[in-house]
Amino acid sequence: MKAFLTRSFMPHHPRQITRFGVASEIPARFIEKNVSLRGRVQTITEIGLEVEHIPIYIPVLSPLLAKGGGGVFTLAVHLAGVELTPEGRVWLEQHLSPAQTVWLKLVSREEETLHCLVSVSRGSLRSLCLNEEVLRLGLARTVPVSGLHPQSHLYLRLHQRLLRAEVKAERKGRGMWKEDSLWERTSQAVRDNSLVRLIRRIFKWT
Repeated sequence: MKAFLTRSFMPHHPRQITRFGVASEIPARFIEKNVSLRGRVQTITEIGLEVEHIPIYIPVLSPLLAKGGGGVFTLAVHLAGVELTPEGRVWLEQHLSPAQTVWLKLVSREEETLHCLVSVSRGSLRSLCLNEEVLRLGLARTVPVSGLHPQSHLYLRLHQRLLRAEVKAERKGRGMWKEDSLWERTSQAVRDNSLVRLIRRIFKWT
């Protein structure tokens, strides 16, 4: 993983141990610095995930900063630069267990939606970026990264990384890039032939 995906962010400010219930509560500088937040998966949505933020816990100080109510508030998270297919959402449901811990690398924010690189742990020194993984499996397509200027260094670097994953799926014919067999293509061509459709209608009438 490159630095943008793996760089850690150590707490230097009380806000980093505050639980964020909605995207608008996250300071703008967190977005600008691409801070990573830890979260717990609550549900899979049409655009990505609903995630409960898990703040860094510091004894004595954390309880003082905790918000009252005790309810679960979730952040709407979109996989940055990715448009999921229906199969992609099913894959996320199958591979993200309820309450599983994920890391959200903040990329941008649009109203109450966070655009993030979402990763899960794969051992003490490894992590898997879900944005790249669904593209590598042909379960999503790349789209412009919302909230970033198309000529910015971050946009170009992130889009190039995601595009490489998508091209790999296309070359290997995975998921949405899987080509029909010769028999399937021939059968479809026959079904679409106007003469064949006319003959079928005649047989129905007789």
